[in-house]
Amino acid sequence: MQSAKRDHGGGLDAAIAQYGGKRAKWLDLSTGINPVPYPAPALPADAWKALPDSAAFTRLIGYARSFWNVPEGVAILPAAGASAIIAALPHLLGKGEVAIPGPTYNEHGAAFLSAGWTLGDSGRDAMVVVHPNNPDGVTWAADQLTSPITIIDESFCDVMPEASLIKLAARPKTVILKSFGKFWGLAGLRLGFAIGDPEIIGKLSDILGPWNVSGPALAVGAEALSDPQWADETRARLKADAARMDGIMDAQGAPLVGGTTLFRLYEVANAAAAQDHLAKHHIWSRTFPYASNWLRLGLPGPDRWAQIENAL
Repeated sequence: MQSAKRDHGGGLDAAIAQYGGKRAKWLDLSTGINPVPYPAPALPADAWKALPDSAAFTRLIGYARSFWNVPEGVAILPAAGASAIIAALPHLLGKGEVAIPGPTYNEHGAAFLSAGWTLGDSGRDAMVVVHPNNPDGVTWAADQLTSPITIIDESFCDVMPEASLIKLAARPKTVILKSFGKFWGLAGLRLGFAIGDPEIIGKLSDILGPWNVSGPALAVGAEALSDPQWADETRARLKADAARMDGIMDAQGAPLVGGTTLFRLYEVANAAAAQDHLAKHHIWSRTFPYASNWLRLGLPGPDRWAQIENAL
């Protein structure tokens, strides 16, 4: 069962304050963000100066529908990050008991609690699954998702599109979430998508307002979603880099627990001690309050492997 406390990766400023060093020298592996982001194109002046018009939204949604193979009749709403959607959705769905199988990241639990829901295990009223799950990479099958209201968070699924449950977006009271900050490595862009039941998506649109995505985010998002070659090449690179990280950690006696090709979860003797050791080498990692022997590492950029190899 989830708590209302939001516990995240990141927090690099606090690590720097404790361990010293300049920010540019730190290697932040505490998040699951692609370290080689999509190369943002040059933007027209109107993207910055003018309010986004309907054509920009239509263009982005069209590319999103094609990239994710969204079924006909399913609504798509871009928003200022998946977090904005996560925070708003529970307020549109009535009240009841929601199941959020864990351990997983706790944005969903906090959002449902703030909207007056209770957290339970039955899924009798609603269910939220993270697919693949953060931090262990567990995936779900369609026949496991039978609650009247179903939210499927696919923020990390673009590394494994063959596993996507996007076809379920055509079911009543089902919403699938997509994030631009992870696979595309553009967390600062603040772009996410809600895909699913037109009635729910319509209510969500009313709450988030007419210009809930910036002009630059609309333009960059459309370019990225229309570039499947970059996506294919990125998946191949991430797969190779994940295997390299596994080899480094296995040699240190830290077997793989799970994860995706954006983050790897390892079993260590003492996660707090491992985090402290890495931090002394200006590498920030992720630990979990519910598992004292779990250490999660993102992937370094191509020019930063030596830092983690030397630290270990």
